[in-house]
Amino acid sequence: MGSISNEKIDLAEYLFTRLHQLGVRTVHGVPGDYNLVALDYLQPAGLHWTGNANELNAGYAADGYARIKGISALITAFGVGELSALNSIGGAYAEKAPVVHIVGTPPTTAQKKGLNLHHSFGDGNFRRFAEVFKEFTCAQANLEDPTTAPELIDRTLRQCLQESRPIYIELPTDMVKAKVSSAGLDTNIDLSFKPNDTNLEDAIVSTLLNRINTAKRPAIIVDGFTPRYNLLPEADKLIRTTGWPTYITPFGKGSVNETLPNFHGVYTGHVQINQPRTHWIADSDLVIRFGPLDADTNTFGFRALTPVNNTVSVHWTSIDIDGRTVHAETKTLLRRVLEGNIHRRPVWLGYLPLPWLRDTLDALSDPIQDAEIDQKTFWTRVTEFLRPNDIVIAETGTASLGANDLILPAGVKMINSALWLSIGYALAAAVGVSQAQKDLAINNNNVSGRTILFEGDGSFQMTAQALSDLFRNRLDLIIFLINNDGYTIERYIHGMKAGYNDVHPWRYLDAPSFFGAPVEDPSYPVVTRRVENWGELLDVLADEQVAAGKGFCMVEVVMGREDAPEELKSLVKMAAKRNSGDTV
Repeated sequence: MGSISNEKIDLAEYLFTRLHQLGVRTVHGVPGDYNLVALDYLQPAGLHWTGNANELNAGYAADGYARIKGISALITAFGVGELSALNSIGGAYAEKAPVVHIVGTPPTTAQKKGLNLHHSFGDGNFRRFAEVFKEFTCAQANLEDPTTAPELIDRTLRQCLQESRPIYIELPTDMVKAKVSSAGLDTNIDLSFKPNDTNLEDAIVSTLLNRINTAKRPAIIVDGFTPRYNLLPEADKLIRTTGWPTYITPFGKGSVNETLPNFHGVYTGHVQINQPRTHWIADSDLVIRFGPLDADTNTFGFRALTPVNNTVSVHWTSIDIDGRTVHAETKTLLRRVLEGNIHRRPVWLGYLPLPWLRDTLDALSDPIQDAEIDQKTFWTRVTEFLRPNDIVIAETGTASLGANDLILPAGVKMINSALWLSIGYALAAAVGVSQAQKDLAINNNNVSGRTILFEGDGSFQMTAQALSDLFRNRLDLIIFLINNDGYTIERYIHGMKAGYNDVHPWRYLDAPSFFGAPVEDPSYPVVTRRVENWGELLDVLADEQVAAGKGFCMVEVVMGREDAPEELKSLVKMAAKRNSGDTV
């Protein structure tokens, strides 16, 4: 980093310059009178203001952006603005997305006097909202003192990146232009972990190598926190070095190269999606799990959990091994293990899963052209539409469960929710993902993969205003909108025929016009299609304009209201039992 003289600069300049140094290029949010002056500092710091239609969508978009770029920023106004974003921050906290939430707050002088200001409860207590966000963020900072503000900024940003979770920064209006030292900007934020006990680290490395080299029936499971912990390179090398049977979870979809011969698909416990043999993990003497999320929805009602005594779970700063948790910087430890003498030897694979899935696709008979599109084969067929390096986002519900059947080409990333499960998340998150893709392409002067969203009709109605954000920023997105006439996942939990699981039918393909899609702009094409049978869908999948991924494309896919992936039906039955108090 180049030298920055120790001059006095405005506090907002320090904050936004630091964000730019960390890789942020776009800031999400909604303007309000308590943050307006601060927004003037974005462009001089090299930051693009996305200007979202509402705070909830802004938070979801920031979450999606962070999952691609490694960090994101969200700006809201005090009280009404920040509370509107609270649900999205909760999801980012639960699923570990590093979002920097900056809140423009009233001036410190007014706060100290306890004035009755708008957007407050009128009782002079200006700490209520900050107290709420303590439960939703891993670190907080109130920039009320110019002498300590730069240090507070760096400290909270460090925690944001080290814990991969949201942080909360209050920027009072009268502090925006407060003069602070710029000296800190000349030094990178230290993200290293504290040194561990060397003897303990040596023992862990030795134990892991011994377990790896003596295992007779080993397996690897890669879960969704692996990329958050920056452990994908180590996981990939272990998978390739050992050749062990490798599985993913729903949350981990897109974290493993599915073209590898030892890739075995999504592990579901009793039943394995698209796999006839399921006993390998059940009989394993060693299972190494990377970045695990043990949520009910990610482990198929906890049935995909593996026995503690033969499982090594690798987290970011700890490893669960031999029934105990050892705190250590796991990336360094894994590198040492991989540099050790790992004995590669033949292990029983049973069959090569990718060719088997490929054969399944090839064996599908040509569908009857006017036959209804069904969930059972839709996901396998749409696989042929995917390309290397695409980013696929799958909404909670039929889309997220169905997407487990996609056969992902090399380099494809998957973004979904496996714990928070707030429907409507995916559409707004896709806006953030597309913006991150655009920023990466600009900065690296290359062409990124397409952004493809699989979205339900009920979810779309939750956050439809996100289309406005998409068009405003000329972002590229392909949407496959699954119109099954309501909340199918809720119907399977309870109330198959109940009216409360219905949604009002929208004219979805009119949405681009209403939300201001560019008209007659050749650089930003807008394409809409509606398909009701296999013939129409296959024609659309072969359409070069649809497949290009430039501009905006929405394909409304009409499916039966009671049609759902088989795994979804099984999963929601267990959820229904738990909700009724039955033991599962």
